[in-house]
Amino acid sequence: MRNYLYIVGVCLLLVSCSKNSSTQPVEPKTYTQLTILRATVNGVGVTNGSVVYGIANRPVNVVLTFNAPIVVDAFIKNSITFDGSLGTNYQASIVSGDSALMITTSVTPTPISRYSFHVNAGILLGGQVASSFTCSFVTQIDSTAKFPVISDDSLLTVIERATFRYFWDYAHPISGMARERTGSGETVTTGGSGFGIMAILVGIHRGFITRAQGFAQIDKIVNFLNTNAQTFHGAFPHWMNGSTGQVIPFSTEDDGGDLVETSYMMEGLLTAYQFFKNGSTDEQAMCGVIQKLWQNVDWAWYQNGQNTLYWHWSPTYQFAMNMQIRGYNEAMIAYVLAAASPTHPISKAVYDQGWAQNGAILNGKVFEGITLPLGSDYGGPLFFAHYSYLGLDPRNLQDQYANYWQQNVAQTGINNRYCIRNPNGWNGYSAQCWGLTASDTPTGYNASSPTNDLGTIAPTASLSSMPYTPTQSLQAARFFYYQLGDKIWGTYGFVDAFDLSQAWFGTDATGIQAYLAIDEGPIISMIENYRSQFLWNLLMQNSDVQNGLTKLGFSY
Repeated sequence: MRNYLYIVGVCLLLVSCSKNSSTQPVEPKTYTQLTILRATVNGVGVTNGSVVYGIANRPVNVVLTFNAPIVVDAFIKNSITFDGSLGTNYQASIVSGDSALMITTSVTPTPISRYSFHVNAGILLGGQVASSFTCSFVTQIDSTAKFPVISDDSLLTVIERATFRYFWDYAHPISGMARERTGSGETVTTGGSGFGIMAILVGIHRGFITRAQGFAQIDKIVNFLNTNAQTFHGAFPHWMNGSTGQVIPFSTEDDGGDLVETSYMMEGLLTAYQFFKNGSTDEQAMCGVIQKLWQNVDWAWYQNGQNTLYWHWSPTYQFAMNMQIRGYNEAMIAYVLAAASPTHPISKAVYDQGWAQNGAILNGKVFEGITLPLGSDYGGPLFFAHYSYLGLDPRNLQDQYANYWQQNVAQTGINNRYCIRNPNGWNGYSAQCWGLTASDTPTGYNASSPTNDLGTIAPTASLSSMPYTPTQSLQAARFFYYQLGDKIWGTYGFVDAFDLSQAWFGTDATGIQAYLAIDEGPIISMIENYRSQFLWNLLMQNSDVQNGLTKLGFSY
């Protein structure tokens, strides 16, 4: 009985204690509110969400100054991190009394790479960090030469040879045509293949391949176009299947002929015709097929009954895209060849009213201290000065509207000076790092220009402008090769584009280096025209082209 009473008493006591303890309020732990008053990365001030450039390639030092005393606690590396290789590889210490935290990485960052630094909100450093903080930084370019320094002439040969490989090693194995881009598989491009034919001719001229090898490859392309490729009133589509020749729609309604792409193909074919026309029996036979393809294009059909040319026609959608080819842009070669056609020519009125818009093509204003004869303000993307002039020699080319040498020199000079001025403050733009044209960007394909500048430099822009701005273009070539070569030089030469603000170097969605046929072709062709005028001399000897130029009122 006594034991029973003892146990009951103990239980009552425990219940009483439990009641008493539950009624006693627990005081919450209070934390000092911590706010970041100032932050620096290697001594450069940063703010939440900001980006700083040119951070030295040595261990990174971040200093965070708070509004109150702090301590380094055991949980710091759960809440304060770098991204990438830096991670939590750092040491932390208190400086400036007791209210500043210094973080020094134990890993050296990679040159021209972008990193972010994060501080999470919450219980940290002996207090309550009120809000999160993030900043990004891009490290400096490593100025050491990535390849042995060679003469400028040798460098141009190196660039030409590597670029040539895109149209040789990466050509479609069945058709010989140029693939649209690396990774495009069966998709080959008409215009890029026209540029590729000219690149093969340069390959012969430079001794990268023999004449017999070059002929065999171009003959493969010509036979494929003649026997497999779909045509639409003689015009080829923008894209086709490299094995079958069937059209691959560029867009829903763009599933037929593309007159501008066809003009680039004819530019290449007629240049090849001039090169081989007096050659062997087989070479002359190929030239006969080229003439057939050339004469089959019904340029007049693409007027759609108007005094202008239309870009597209589809057997399904007809002229539904309704895109007139109006200047000034990359398509002047289309009008020259349309006037030059021995079978389906256009009249000069189509050129004057359609392309030149009865004189509305004129500009005449001054940009970056340079007078621009034609086209939109600031000149547009630089491929305007390239595509038509891989074969058309602009040095003495003039009509009632402009001198085309002056036009192309002006547009290139404006582009160069704009990049040097760099009004948007993009990282890396300079006298040696310039060139805006259509290319890949970190967010997709974009026709970059001084009025549409997203921070992406395309090597084709400055390199293909070599005839117009040789000093500035050679300066860019050296910088791209020696300073950025470990980032942007690869199997087929320079990658399509790069963005030093984003530390992005021309990779596609899979991380593979990206090359585009329409950007590769102008590099090798225009560098060769700068060096020897090789392609210019060939196409300008073509009697049909001469007749077309004369018909449109050009002197050349």
